[in-house]
Amino acid sequence: MNEALPPPAQAVLEAAARIAPHAAVTPVLRSQTLDALAGAQLAFKAEHLQRSGAFKFRGACNAVWSLSADRAPAGVVTHSSGNHGAALALAARTRGIACHVVVPDGAVAAKLANIARHGATLWRCAPTIAAREAVCAQVQADTGATLVHPYADAAVIAGQGTAVLELLQAEGPFDVVVVPVGGGGLAAGTALALQQVSPHTRLVLAEPAGAADTARSLQAGERRIDFVPDTVCDGLRGTLGAPNFQLLQAAGAEVIVVDDAATVAAMRLLWQVLKQTVEPSSAIALAAVLAQPQRFAGLRVGLVLSGGNVDIDALPWSAA
Repeated sequence: MNEALPPPAQAVLEAAARIAPHAAVTPVLRSQTLDALAGAQLAFKAEHLQRSGAFKFRGACNAVWSLSADRAPAGVVTHSSGNHGAALALAARTRGIACHVVVPDGAVAAKLANIARHGATLWRCAPTIAAREAVCAQVQADTGATLVHPYADAAVIAGQGTAVLELLQAEGPFDVVVVPVGGGGLAAGTALALQQVSPHTRLVLAEPAGAADTARSLQAGERRIDFVPDTVCDGLRGTLGAPNFQLLQAAGAEVIVVDDAATVAAMRLLWQVLKQTVEPSSAIALAAVLAQPQRFAGLRVGLVLSGGNVDIDALPWSAA
């Protein structure tokens, strides 16, 4: 599947203007209790309160509204375990065009319901990246829809960067910004936003130990994406995209690898202390800060709570 070239930093500002009529300006949340636990000043960008329940509406909306008038009527297609599919479906609905989403077997039920709720046509496939891409290519060929890749699309990357752009404009400057990383859309978009408006802010990525391809890739100086993901963070199981890797490498991004137990503990804290329904893929940002407090001691830290589409019937601590 073709991947885009990295977008320029200016594309984040352009995306912010393009999606302004459609995306929510999400709040920034604080907690003295969590500050004390972390030994730092934490500011949480509440993207779980974004339309469709995740930051991914930003990138999807930017991609949909970037389509030319002659291409848009054929609709859009993507593959997604949940949040990007729902975001693209909703974004397509704002423009009145069709949306097709290829979903892997075993995806979180609540996320599939969210995709369907926004009017997408769902296509099932085996739970592998190869299967996703094969079915997606077939649907694209059959319908003429435009592919909107979940994280390696230039318009998606630029749109995702608007979350941290807003955070910086509302509460900046920060010493460090911490975001989750899976395929790298939010991470790469954040790198662009920092380059554009806050180049001295460090970028730290929170990555699950069971899907730590970004950490391996940045350490090796090349993408190392041959792995089978094994993590409760279902939104972070994608492999790091090529343009995403280029942007993160250029930004000097750091990675903290977090085990699932620490992520689930952070998720409970966010539910109990911040009173916010976030998913594991969001909570990993706080888990990373708590795992290595010496790296953040006394600093101003911005964190993105990336999504809140939780299967309430299968909470990760229910079996404990």
